[in-house]
Amino acid sequence: MNLHRPNSNEALQTKNRSRSVAPQSGICARCIDGCKGNCDLFVSSFRGRELLYPSPFGSVTAGTDKDYPVDYSHLNIMGYAIGAAGIEADPDHAVFPRVNTETWYGATEKIKMKIPMFTGALGSTEIARKNWGHFAVGAAISGISLVCGENVCGIDPQLEIDKHGKVVESPDMRRRVEEYRRYHTGYGDIMVQINVEDTRLGVGEYVIEKLGVETIELKWGQGAKSIGGEIKVDSLDRAMELARRGYIVTPDPDRPSNQIAYRDGSIKEFERHSRVGFLDQEGFMRDVDRMRQLGAKRVTLKTGAYPMRELAMAIRWSSDARIDLLTIDGAPGGTGMSPWRMMSEWGVPSIYLHAMAYELCLRLAQKGAFVPDIAFAGGFSSEDHIFKALALGAPFCKAVCMGRALMIPGMVGKNIERWLKGEDGGLPSTVSKYGASKEEIFVTYEKLRSQYGDEVENFPLGAVGVYSTSEKLRVGLQQLMAGSRKWRTHLITRQELASLTEECAKITAIPYIMDAYREEALAVIDA
Repeated sequence: MNLHRPNSNEALQTKNRSRSVAPQSGICARCIDGCKGNCDLFVSSFRGRELLYPSPFGSVTAGTDKDYPVDYSHLNIMGYAIGAAGIEADPDHAVFPRVNTETWYGATEKIKMKIPMFTGALGSTEIARKNWGHFAVGAAISGISLVCGENVCGIDPQLEIDKHGKVVESPDMRRRVEEYRRYHTGYGDIMVQINVEDTRLGVGEYVIEKLGVETIELKWGQGAKSIGGEIKVDSLDRAMELARRGYIVTPDPDRPSNQIAYRDGSIKEFERHSRVGFLDQEGFMRDVDRMRQLGAKRVTLKTGAYPMRELAMAIRWSSDARIDLLTIDGAPGGTGMSPWRMMSEWGVPSIYLHAMAYELCLRLAQKGAFVPDIAFAGGFSSEDHIFKALALGAPFCKAVCMGRALMIPGMVGKNIERWLKGEDGGLPSTVSKYGASKEEIFVTYEKLRSQYGDEVENFPLGAVGVYSTSEKLRVGLQQLMAGSRKWRTHLITRQELASLTEECAKITAIPYIMDAYREEALAVIDA
């Protein structure tokens, strides 16, 4: 099976010259001495490690195009012609707009969300920083949670630290928390993520004690990958500053040869890396207890696409610690900060990982143990993805975590705001065909005005973009749920799914479509 061609990809801005490509290596079948490019190997011959990451780095989000043998498209949603759960079963009451898409998570004090989804960890990346207002306000007015990702304090140019190397003030982190809270209406919450560097800097203490953050998310792995979540900087002084703060910076900005190369122009940028963590249950329980002692009302955990052993550790240890939410992020999701080949070739793909998670959660539940609320992540973008994830993980899965699918609307809305001002040539035809004002272009604008009055004029248009997409996902989910006769999200079960292939059925334990409801069907015929 030719899953993809690894030496040519739009994300890396590379391509093969030849029409014929060796399936495994991705190298042109006929490589000519004198070729002028532009495959991965060609560009890496002179730009080296720059080819590890999607480009232009910091201006793109990227997700791998590897086609796995089984994915969520191999599941179909079952619709029924009888029954109604969560509402009176008659045509006048059981209409799709009455479907309640709210969900909730938490071991003690529950957090409600209007839609069973929340944003991925928007942390120290340039895309997250420059678009934060759009993402944060959009999440708040949509009634969903927002995850402020790792390393935000550590890369803040205005960071103030004390003599012990602990955060005293981080204007960027303060801005991020305040922008979400400004329009928060009781649905959702802001979760601040902490990794190894954040722990050393005392970020948990800072955001809880000085900013009043109530939810801390612990992190296994960087960028949800084995090694990822990097940023790049194009300033030698900035690279040296980050190195002084304790980060791994490559190439080493303090090395004279690298400083000369930077001034000569051959080195154009530096990478800042986070350290990978090492797991042990005693340390994990200690970290959870410490966050609670500091005043965190909720402690959550995000883990990546690790094998079943580490997944079992995450589930069991989260059970023992009574974690409020465990987010399980499968391959190949990503926002573009992880090495490209790692994003494509590393880890357990989402549907496989989530099927494992259900099996382990069920086994834990059958033992009578506490099972934490679960969220699935890894490549989700649409309402059917939300439904399938809730169903595959039922009754444990409460929501999905989305990365690029909620970032893109924020960026689109932001750019529409720029185009309306005449920047970059004004509105493109793809937008202007709907109108020439924000009221005409954004179908949800007047709905927001009816809720917020004139305050809507202060919303960044990227936030309106996030809200518009959230509304599409909410209404689409209502329709799918009504088709399956479920008027409340917690009533969705695994019976609402069927596998389109026998291989999918083997992986997920969801019945093959030719077997789904077979016994009930034969009973009808034989009655």
